[in-house]
Amino acid sequence: MSDIKFLSFRELFLRNKRGLLTFLARRVGREEAPDLLQETFVRALRHERFETVVDSTAFLKQIAVNLTKDFARRRKTETRYLDFGDPPEQTPSEDASPEELVDHGRKARIVLETIEALPPRCREVCLLVMHEGASLNEAARRLGISETMARRHLRLALLRCRAALD
Repeated sequence: MSDIKFLSFRELFLRNKRGLLTFLARRVGREEAPDLLQETFVRALRHERFETVVDSTAFLKQIAVNLTKDFARRRKTETRYLDFGDPPEQTPSEDASPEELVDHGRKARIVLETIEALPPRCREVCLLVMHEGASLNEAARRLGISETMARRHLRLALLRCRAALD
């Protein structure tokens, strides 16, 4: 990127950051807005002919509007299809056969090994939510990350645990 393009883009960012952040916060909430603001400018930077855009402020606003629509669709889909279900029972029933006890122990070891192998932040979210019973919002707050990031970490943890058990 040339120095001139960098300086003009920096100026554009400084001039529009507050207004776009306010707009995004009203649409998606204060926690998600900074991520979408960053994505707005990343998409503008990646645009092949950004220099030819006549009204760069309107262009940024349209990117932000599209991102909020994508965000709403994704959130709706997640709530419809992403069900974490009830937490698994910690111990097998008293009526369990010796084979069921062995199988339960094997599965528990696999899950523990899988959780230990997760990336650190992903493991922290997983343990807070699944072990301590914290909500995603609470886990995100305690770890200083957005709820979206906490949801992504938990989704990754669950996918890896399920894959390890298959």
